[in-house]
This record gives sequence, structure tokens and C-alpha cells, in this order.
Amino acid sequence: MIKIPTDLEILNEIHSLYSHDYLIKRNDRDALIYVPIDCTRIAKNLGTDGNIIFGRLYNDLEHRHGYKKNDDSIVHFFAYQIKNDMHCINFPLLSSVLAGLQREERKSNKSFLLSLSAIIISIVSMTISYIK
Repeated sequence: MIKIPTDLEILNEIHSLYSHDYLIKRNDRDALIYVPIDCTRIAKNLGTDGNIIFGRLYNDLEHRHGYKKNDDSIVHFFAYQIKNDMHCINFPLLSSVLAGLQREERKSNKSFLLSLSAIIISIVSMTISYIK
């Protein structure tokens, strides 16, 4: 069975693999904010298939996070091709979306830990009252 990574896992992997390229290799690509990525490499690191990663980026995340500006120009989250570069991610937009996903995960983890603590306190309280 193929592993299906979360958006957070995919974007974390892209960010960790390509942040150096975004910051350092600006002259090696056709567009300043778009960084070409290798979906197969990302998939291998996540234990899944390259087509799963490409599909999630192109068919899902692009439609959720790409947008049209007031002048009708399109700001892609993931572009199939920018000039000669293939499979390009809008790195500043990726960083923004990733920060939001990380914030949501922290909130979710905090809520879970608070709920777990409440359950443990309840069990301890019930045990103490039962013993007395």
C-alpha cells in the first residue's frame, strides 16, 4: 500500500530540501521566487510515489493556494513550467502556507495534551476518591 503523506509532511520536505536553492541559487533559475523541485526525490524521502506528490501539488495545493491578482495575472503555488524550469514551487508562498499548517498542528497538539492531562487528572481523582 502506498503511503499518503499529509500536506504538512510534503511541504516540510520541500522546504527542507529546497530552501538552500531558494536562498543561494537564484541565478540558476528562470524566475526568482519559483524553485524547480523533483517530485520523485520528495516522494522517495516520504516513502511514496512521485505521481502522488505531483498530483497533490498540481491538482490540489495549486488550486487551494494559487490565486489571481487584481490585474488578472496568476500567482501559482505550484506551476508545471516557468519558462525552462519544470515543476516549480512558489517558495515564499510555500513558506507562508507551511507556517500556517505548523501553527495549526501546534494548536492541535496543545489541545490534545490538555485533553489527555484532564483525563489523567480525572482518573487519578476517581482512584483517590474510590480508595478513601
